[in-house]
Amino acid sequence: VKQPAVRSLISPPLSSSSPGRALSSVSATRRGLPKEKMTENGVSSRAKVLTIDTMNPTVKKVEYAVRGPIVQRAMELEKELSEGMKKPFAEVIKANIGDAHAMGQQPITFFRQVLALCSYPELLNDSTFPEDAKSRARRILQSCGGNSMGSYSASQGIDSVRHDVARYIKRRDDGVPCDPDNIYLTTGASDGIVTMLKLLVCGEGATRTGIMISIPQYPLYSAALAELGAVQINYYLNEQKCWSLDISELQRSLDEARQHCNPRALCIINPGNPTGQVQSRQCIEDVIRFAAKERLFLMADEVYQDNVYAEGCQFHSFKKVLFEMGPEYSNTVELVSFHSTSKCYMGECGFRGGYMEIINLDSEVKAQLTKLVSVRLCPPVPGQALMDLVVNPPQPGEPSHEKFIKERTTTLCALAEKAKLTEQVLNTVQGISCNPVQGAMYSFPCITIPEKAIKEATKPDMFYCMKLLEETGICLVPGSGFGQRDGTYHFRMTILPPKDKLKILLTKVKEFHQKFTQQYS
Repeated sequence: VKQPAVRSLISPPLSSSSPGRALSSVSATRRGLPKEKMTENGVSSRAKVLTIDTMNPTVKKVEYAVRGPIVQRAMELEKELSEGMKKPFAEVIKANIGDAHAMGQQPITFFRQVLALCSYPELLNDSTFPEDAKSRARRILQSCGGNSMGSYSASQGIDSVRHDVARYIKRRDDGVPCDPDNIYLTTGASDGIVTMLKLLVCGEGATRTGIMISIPQYPLYSAALAELGAVQINYYLNEQKCWSLDISELQRSLDEARQHCNPRALCIINPGNPTGQVQSRQCIEDVIRFAAKERLFLMADEVYQDNVYAEGCQFHSFKKVLFEMGPEYSNTVELVSFHSTSKCYMGECGFRGGYMEIINLDSEVKAQLTKLVSVRLCPPVPGQALMDLVVNPPQPGEPSHEKFIKERTTTLCALAEKAKLTEQVLNTVQGISCNPVQGAMYSFPCITIPEKAIKEATKPDMFYCMKLLEETGICLVPGSGFGQRDGTYHFRMTILPPKDKLKILLTKVKEFHQKFTQQYS
């Protein structure tokens, strides 16, 4: 029996004047629908809904050099080495990222003991764990729903941890008060930074929010601003003065930016990443006065606050300096500061622990901030527990105190030694100039690239670093990934590898630079 036409079973034929007929004559592409494609066997296949042309355009503008093409190639080389392929080197040494434990830094015993006890409370019956670790674990577990780290916490973070953070800040800042309600625990410092930028960004065209960031900068900032559609306002650190910050340069940058956007915030990284400088107290005072005069929101990235090595340098928190400048500033300047478990002597990057403290935030905005963090439920609870241990470590007289102090001191002393070694060795190479690594975990030396190589490459420092990787197995990040003055070239390297491996790395960089310079001269 002959089957009736399918369309007649569904609906009567449409007249040429019918809206349905008119719509069907418009191409699928023009209607925003995926275009159908024919496969080899004649069956139609629908194109992807999400393509590079239809995805969020701001995401395509995001770049993150620390894990960019050179690092991807380094991972490929590691795989090739593991498969037995012959290379001019036996291993890939990654000095591209501040991942302390991956580079061999040892975790603090007390921190891991408490986290183990919290993760598996049956260990509380094990006599090999010290009593102060057990009492700390019990206190943390009592603050968790169902006495388990597997439960959600309050969105702002576990209450007892926020109180411990507040007490830590008060001790650090010589008695300046700290309200636990102004503390937000975060998924590493990065999460807090992006959250605050979300609150700040608004407007379109000439009213679009501009955020002032240092050049060189940590690529989190440029990436977040690109994703949020904000305007990146560059101010340059003074390389000739050990990467210092000049107020005249801030003013120049701000005045130029006001011609095309609405500058609203100023970001400071202290100690510096990737530049390793430590700002003086006078500089911080000048920045606070500048922010007050120009009505800018201050964002202080202070995750390297324990990493200070150079003689005569000292960490000063923006919060402390702000309050010591008196009510004219402490009652008016809006400030948020960030800290993390990932750096310093801890190096616990994978736990994603951190906090931010907000000062002078509008009460209605604060309510919106609390709402915003609530959407993501809470930061990782193990990270919150670790943050609690960082701000409340073993005290004098407790069983774990002596070992804790020894481990912390050993780690920081080793970093100080490697900071000095890096500066000394790199400055023996003709064509490389390295400022003192005063703090943090990185050096950002200036390199001279021959004219022939500059003409051969679109990004000469990328070309340099890729050749370095292919010939030596050393993975560094080109300065262009962090920003640099036109006509200058740099690379960023961490000082984290063990001393013996760092010596090998520095020797290989020295030999490569000499060979590269000769090859392209």
